[in-house]
Amino acid sequence: MKTREISVILLNIRSSQNVGAIFRTADAAGASKLYLVGYTPAPVDRFGRKNTELIKASLGAEAYVAWEQRKEITELITELKKERVRIVAVEQSPTSLPYMGVRWGGGMAFIFGNEVEGIPKNVLTACDAVIEIPMRGKKESLNVSVAAGIVLFKVAEAFDS
Repeated sequence: MKTREISVILLNIRSSQNVGAIFRTADAAGASKLYLVGYTPAPVDRFGRKNTELIKASLGAEAYVAWEQRKEITELITELKKERVRIVAVEQSPTSLPYMGVRWGGGMAFIFGNEVEGIPKNVLTACDAVIEIPMRGKKESLNVSVAAGIVLFKVAEAFDS
């Protein structure tokens, strides 16, 4: 992976609309690839049929951002680490750091997890870092596509400066 290259890993995302919105945001922020892991929906299903909900939400960005489906995340993490990619989970946990304090650079892959369950603990321990977006209101979390937008544009801004 090239220096300053951003990848996005979507782990067991349920909503086609969320995945489509993340495709659109990934394109806008300059991400190079999306990995659709587990049961995360793809732009086309295993029978070659288009996912119209995803495509509608992405406004065609699925045609511009490379994507790949994977069944298993641990194998993907191992492969990316061999390519010297930093794996960063975006999740609330006792060990997470505020996303504003991260040292951005090099090849990075950001994992965003299921809308309800988040990212499993065994995946968090395999990551190089866990970051979170501080919550100031009464709700504990953001929609996954909103969280992806915040993080990906922060990374893009850091890479541009």
